[in-house]
Amino acid sequence: MQEFDDVVLKCFLEKQLQLFPERVAQDEEEAEEFLLDCMAVVVNSVKEVWEYFEEEGVDMEGADEEGILEADEVFEVGDGRYLIVEC
Repeated sequence: MQEFDDVVLKCFLEKQLQLFPERVAQDEEEAEEFLLDCMAVVVNSVKEVWEYFEEEGVDMEGADEEGILEADEVFEVGDGRYLIVEC
């Protein structure tokens, strides 16, 4: 089971509207519950973002590094990690 630290939870709370039309979590506890329910993952590099999408069978034909990081479900945590949320 994925664990989410405070930095990841704060990132999601600040950026959740890039993926959802309205807030789905109001505080870190709600954010953690939501991310666990969605089976969100944290990866450590752009390479791991690519690997995640490849494993999930997401069509990335024609996408480059910048394009994949602009996907709504990819949240840049700010410390080199990325949160991927697919609900």
